Amino acid sequence: MSIDLDAYFRRIGYDGPREAKFETLGAINRLHPQAIAFENLDPLMGVPVPLDTASLERKLVRAGRGGYCYEHNLLLGEALKALGFAVTGLAGRVIKDPPATGPRARTHMLLKLDLDGNPHIVDVGFGIAALTAPVRLEPDIAQPTPHETVRLIETDGEFEMQAQVGGAWVPLYRFDLQEQLLQDYEVCNWYMSTHPSSQFVAELMVSRADAGCRHALRGNRYTLRPGAGPAEARTIDTVADMRKTLQEVFRITLPDTGQLDEALRRIVAG
Repeated sequence: MSIDLDAYFRRIGYDGPREAKFETLGAINRLHPQAIAFENLDPLMGVPVPLDTASLERKLVRAGRGGYCYEHNLLLGEALKALGFAVTGLAGRVIKDPPATGPRARTHMLLKLDLDGNPHIVDVGFGIAALTAPVRLEPDIAQPTPHETVRLIETDGEFEMQAQVGGAWVPLYRFDLQEQLLQDYEVCNWYMSTHPSSQFVAELMVSRADAGCRHALRGNRYTLRPGAGPAEARTIDTVADMRKTLQEVFRITLPDTGQLDEALRRIVAG
């Protein structure tokens, strides 16, 4: 199935040219993470997360929902391919906030685009640090985006994505350039969306980029992180407030199911 570009562009608010040019890519990359939230409500409710194009379009475009890295970047990748961009799926190992149990598996999805012979990294699916601009695949240079400044560090054939936060470089994930197929993502997606040890099953994680700031929800802790100045945080202690925050701040059309309130009660209770 090919993606409905008209519907996708209405969803993200894009009405510009449909040519495979850097300006087109930059505009779409900026708008997508502002319009479509990163969220894991389905794994939290025990609902399957299919990755076929029809399911992604139905959920993220027509139903007003968000998703996590596979959903975001697969949807964006299909839209960019339809415009004529050369898109390759990659995989990365998240190194931000490493667990005490050791390195994580390579479960993060990102995209590589070749544009006029120059490779770029595009990633609208990394939650609170989702890229809001394409990043040249060129190590050791600081690259500003509408939000953070980022850079790539190359070590032993791998690239490390870093973001500048509060004056410090924060490592996000490491990746190489081996192409990944949908089958590869399906295996990781099954683990991430169903395994009891997956944080996507056990925790609530929601984020959305906005003009000059980012919104984040981890468990029942909401944080507004402006481009400059200190972050503002508050605790959400009722299901009603949680629903309101998800709808109004993160712009998610909530599913009409009792499973959601049950899951949100668990999160609010801590």
